[in-house]
Amino acid sequence: MRPDAYRTTRATLDPMPEGDTVWQAARRLHLALAGKVLTRCDLRVPRYATADLTGRVVLDVTPRGKHLLTRFEGGVTLHSHLRMDGSWKVYTNGQRWSGGPTHQIRAILGTADRTAVGYRLPVLELLRTTDEDRAVGHLGPDLLGPDWDPDRALENLLCDRARPLGEALLDQRNLAGIGNVYKSELCFLLGVTPWLPVGDLPADRAAQLPALAKKLLEVNRDRPARSTTGRRDQNLFVYGRTPRPCLRCRTPIRSADQGDGSRERPTYWCPTCQRGPTPPPGAALPRTGPRRTAN
Repeated sequence: MRPDAYRTTRATLDPMPEGDTVWQAARRLHLALAGKVLTRCDLRVPRYATADLTGRVVLDVTPRGKHLLTRFEGGVTLHSHLRMDGSWKVYTNGQRWSGGPTHQIRAILGTADRTAVGYRLPVLELLRTTDEDRAVGHLGPDLLGPDWDPDRALENLLCDRARPLGEALLDQRNLAGIGNVYKSELCFLLGVTPWLPVGDLPADRAAQLPALAKKLLEVNRDRPARSTTGRRDQNLFVYGRTPRPCLRCRTPIRSADQGDGSRERPTYWCPTCQRGPTPPPGAALPRTGPRRTAN
């Protein structure tokens, strides 16, 4: 078995999954598949076109940051990553599959009473369970995982003190689970811009950051819709809200791309509520809503 991944990209307009939604996907898959024998296995990527896991028992489905690990008896793991717009859907027998057109299906895992279908999965690979670290060993402490270590996460974030906070938060080697939505929302809640060097983050706010990040993901992992505001009418403070007024001070929310090359991400902030550096002139771009990007 060769652990090669098949990767694709697809541009869309909706925010990508983050640690909380990946946790939800893992829970749905685990409840549907764990402890059951596969009666159907169809991996629609070139490398695994002939791979067949039928007859194997699904042991568990575990999230790791924004990665999913589906483990089978016999020491085999199916590693997937939703990245921009991938999804796993679970259907009962006879239920219509509604996750997208047939050509977007990348994986089908069926049991006697449930079928899990993976759509638009940009990363899908089979590997030995003992080799899982090859796929996820680079990740920092998982905000929703049993290995969560706030001290280590903060130490990782501060190791490059000149790096902009927004970029450091997206680096999954520092802490695993934050995507573009939480990056912008965390910076707002901390009262600093995403361009502030992490070394300039006030000590009291640096100390708050790991616990705040964990709280946001924990409260949202059981919600059908992500919210950082606690309001029913407005779910997010800044992400995707350009040029609407800030919920706190009514200043128009601004946005700009942050990062270089393939790491460039649309970023949102309030110029009044958040202190610190802003993008160079000409970098800020008007946005009418969130734009999907890969993390």
